[in-house]
Amino acid sequence: MKNMKPDWLQKAREKWDHTGTKRPPFAIAPKKGQRSVWDFPRPPIIEKVNKSILIHHDDIKIANTNNALAVLETASPPTYYIPKIDVNMQMLAEMPNKNSLCEWKGSAAYYSLKSNSRPIAWSYPNPFPEFSALKDHIAFYPQHLECYVDAQRVKPQSSSFYAGWITPDLVGPFKGDPGTGHW
Repeated sequence: MKNMKPDWLQKAREKWDHTGTKRPPFAIAPKKGQRSVWDFPRPPIIEKVNKSILIHHDDIKIANTNNALAVLETASPPTYYIPKIDVNMQMLAEMPNKNSLCEWKGSAAYYSLKSNSRPIAWSYPNPFPEFSALKDHIAFYPQHLECYVDAQRVKPQSSSFYAGWITPDLVGPFKGDPGTGHW
C-alpha cells in the first residue's frame, strides 16, 4: 500500500523558515568535533550510522545494532532507526489505536513494552517514497529507555513528543527545549 501525500502537506512543508542552509544567530556555534543541529537540512535526510547502538529497559536488551539509520532534521538531535531484525520484538506490543502523520516520513505506527502501555517506539510501515529506507526499522524514545551510541548514554530531547538522541558532539539549542515552540 502506497503512503500518498495530501496536497495540504506540501503547503505545510513550504512554510518552514529554518532549512539548515543558514544557521540562525541564536544557534550555538560548534567547536571542533561537534555538529550543530542547525546545519541539518529540512527536508530531513537519512544518514547511515557506523556506530554501535544499544537499547535497554532495566536489564533487558531491547535492541542492539551496528546498522542503524539516523534522520537528521534542522533544529533536532538525530532520531535513530533500528532494523527490526535487530530488535527484540518479543518485548514490544503494537498499539493499534495510536498513530500519527509526519509531514516528511508518512504515517507512523506505535509500540509499547508488553509490560507497559506507554508508547516507547514507532515505525513507518509504508513511508513516503523519499523515506522508504525507514521501512522495517523502529525508532525509540530515549526518555523511556536506556539508549547508547558507542557505549555512551544519550540524553533525551526535551518534551514528550520529540525523540532525538543528544550526544556530546551535538550543539543546539534543540527543538523541544523551553521557548522553542515557535520553530
